[in-house]
Amino acid sequence: MISALHESFGTVRGVLFDIDDTLVDLEYAMTTALRDVSEHLLPGLDQAGWEKFGRIFTHETTHFYDRYLAGELTFNEQRLLRGRAALGHFGVELGGEDSHTWLNDYSRLQPSYVRAFSDVLPVLDVLDAAGVPYGAVSNNVHDYQRVKLDSAGLARVSVLVGTDTVGVPKPDPAIYLEGVRRLGTNPAETLFVGDNRLLDADGATAAGLLGIWLNRTGELASDFSGREIDSLTRLLA
Repeated sequence: MISALHESFGTVRGVLFDIDDTLVDLEYAMTTALRDVSEHLLPGLDQAGWEKFGRIFTHETTHFYDRYLAGELTFNEQRLLRGRAALGHFGVELGGEDSHTWLNDYSRLQPSYVRAFSDVLPVLDVLDAAGVPYGAVSNNVHDYQRVKLDSAGLARVSVLVGTDTVGVPKPDPAIYLEGVRRLGTNPAETLFVGDNRLLDADGATAAGLLGIWLNRTGELASDFSGREIDSLTRLLA
């Protein structure tokens, strides 16, 4: 079992993954669907403009998502506010019936673009062959993330803990520890891998797991002293 994973991690008997931008390329799904449903509102926008549009929605409006996690907004409310902010940057005001149509179209299209990163299935194949249990812990609700995993061809990730599973989001220790409980391992022998160094690496480590920051983009973080990898394949022996 242990030989499947790199010896530098020590004794590992289970692996938990974040989902969005760790197992599935959510940013691609979001930005592609955003362009599909917004092109008629922004005719003639060049590629640089679309990249800016996507950055606003995916990275510069996450405070709305934080308000959703805090129970201040519904999931659709935060999504619509992010869309309005991105469109508003280019002088388009989204309101009334148009806002409902935009939201419904985006919600329908986005799942069709969800795909797993190329390094995911090879790693899961190795874990399966070695008998290492694995699962996912996410800062979104279980059913929404279940559909996302299944759409990305990751139905084999059967252990899934969402914010509604235990009633708290990361970095509350309870959500990581529920994942550990479902794997049947113990925290000190469980890896937690995710793209958010604060929620996934630091948060999991604080909960007693071995948190690993999956830094696909090569982001510089001089204040981070924990474990870091640039691909999921770096987990393997």
